[in-house]
Amino acid sequence: MTFPLLNQPARLFWLLQDGGWLAYFALNYLAAIGYGKPWQYVYVSLSSAVFGFVITSFLRYGYRRVIALPTPRMLALATVMMLLATAVYAKVFAEVVFGYCFDCRPSSVFGYIGYFGSALYVMLSWSGLYFGIKWGQQLTRERETALKATAMAHEAQLKMLRYQLNPHFLFNTLNAISTLILDQQGATANRMVTGLSGFLRHTLDSDPMQRVTLGEELSALDRYLGIEQLRFGERLKVSIEVSEAARQAEVPSLILQPLIENCIKYAVSKRADGGGIAVAADVRDGMLEMSVRDDGPGSADECRSGNGHGVGLNNTRERLRVLFGERQSVTVRNLEPRGLEVLLRIPYQHARREREA
Repeated sequence: MTFPLLNQPARLFWLLQDGGWLAYFALNYLAAIGYGKPWQYVYVSLSSAVFGFVITSFLRYGYRRVIALPTPRMLALATVMMLLATAVYAKVFAEVVFGYCFDCRPSSVFGYIGYFGSALYVMLSWSGLYFGIKWGQQLTRERETALKATAMAHEAQLKMLRYQLNPHFLFNTLNAISTLILDQQGATANRMVTGLSGFLRHTLDSDPMQRVTLGEELSALDRYLGIEQLRFGERLKVSIEVSEAARQAEVPSLILQPLIENCIKYAVSKRADGGGIAVAADVRDGMLEMSVRDDGPGSADECRSGNGHGVGLNNTRERLRVLFGERQSVTVRNLEPRGLEVLLRIPYQHARREREA
């Protein structure tokens, strides 16, 4: 039997209702044949199953009205409805049996209690299955709702952290442009505005929830470094050493930019002769390792505290924590004789294989 206009829970109920009472009819009739009943007993078994189907169908509507009530009240009302349904079913079943076999009528009240007990067993079993399936479905929906809420919270948190980078970077770049204008370097300021426009267009067009390959991340980093190169010229020296396997790895977008920005702020801009930045990445033991180094003065206190360089590093720590949980690490350490290194370790995921999967 199909119910094209019914929703999924209703279709499941009627499928189980049909199948359950059909199985009840078959078992009841086979048991009667096993006890030596003639084939005509099929009418008793069939009548019993049909009346059971009708009564429990009405009982379902009663249960649906009380299932959302507080548990004590719901149990009390459900018990009353089940006992009424049992009484009706026992009466109908007994009359059917008596019509088939007049001598089967009990000679004492205990016989009628036996009929009622058999009917109660059937109704109790049906009710237990109904509430068990109903509560199981409700628990599944609540679990799915909780998982969706958690996923949405994580997504909102990641978007907040990702978009936090734009105003932070924009503030620093606009200050640099303002300085160039005050120094009457209009042509350089114009090129920086053009570079800034291209970089912001790239960051705004990219989905903050979508990961990119490290190769694509380095391309975006080139846009950013192009802007900074206009500010510092030969004072800014950058080297990049990334293995081919690392270039194919999936990483969160703009994961390196705030670290490079910290290097420029603390190791390049404060020194008259500028400074150097080294970016490296490789795959080791199933983990993608990305390091950003500078040759600035370092920061022993910040390394010990783990606080890092303000917004940029804290943002990176939080993004990786939300995305990878305990399967990631951010390590900050001083270098000898000078400089600072930030090392990121995340699970290695090959972009092409992940997308094919």
